[in-house]
Amino acid sequence: MDIQIISRNGEPEYAVLPWDQYQALLKAAGQQQPTPPPCATAQVAPDEVLRPLADLRGLREAKGLAIEALARTVGISPSYLGLIESGERQPDAAIRRSLAWELGVAGWRDES
Repeated sequence: MDIQIISRNGEPEYAVLPWDQYQALLKAAGQQQPTPPPCATAQVAPDEVLRPLADLRGLREAKGLAIEALARTVGISPSYLGLIESGERQPDAAIRRSLAWELGVAGWRDES
């Protein structure tokens, strides 16, 4: 099973797994299998997600977060976050979502 654990303050907060594996778990538990809402299946181009995070360092500093604190919360190393901030590395979708969530980028904190 491909599970990503997202932690906050050093404690596990979310478990993220592929939709088909989630569906299989629901079926095994005898629960109704929900269909994803239309917005959840819409594909967003990576550039559209990265655009709000283009000034990642500025967003982080505006929140008063040290690079170490944000990296730890997102589950990556401070050196990797530094590479992302400098544009030397492009994070995967899960890290982009986590960064957007932690930094309060519009659309990621909205409750559905």
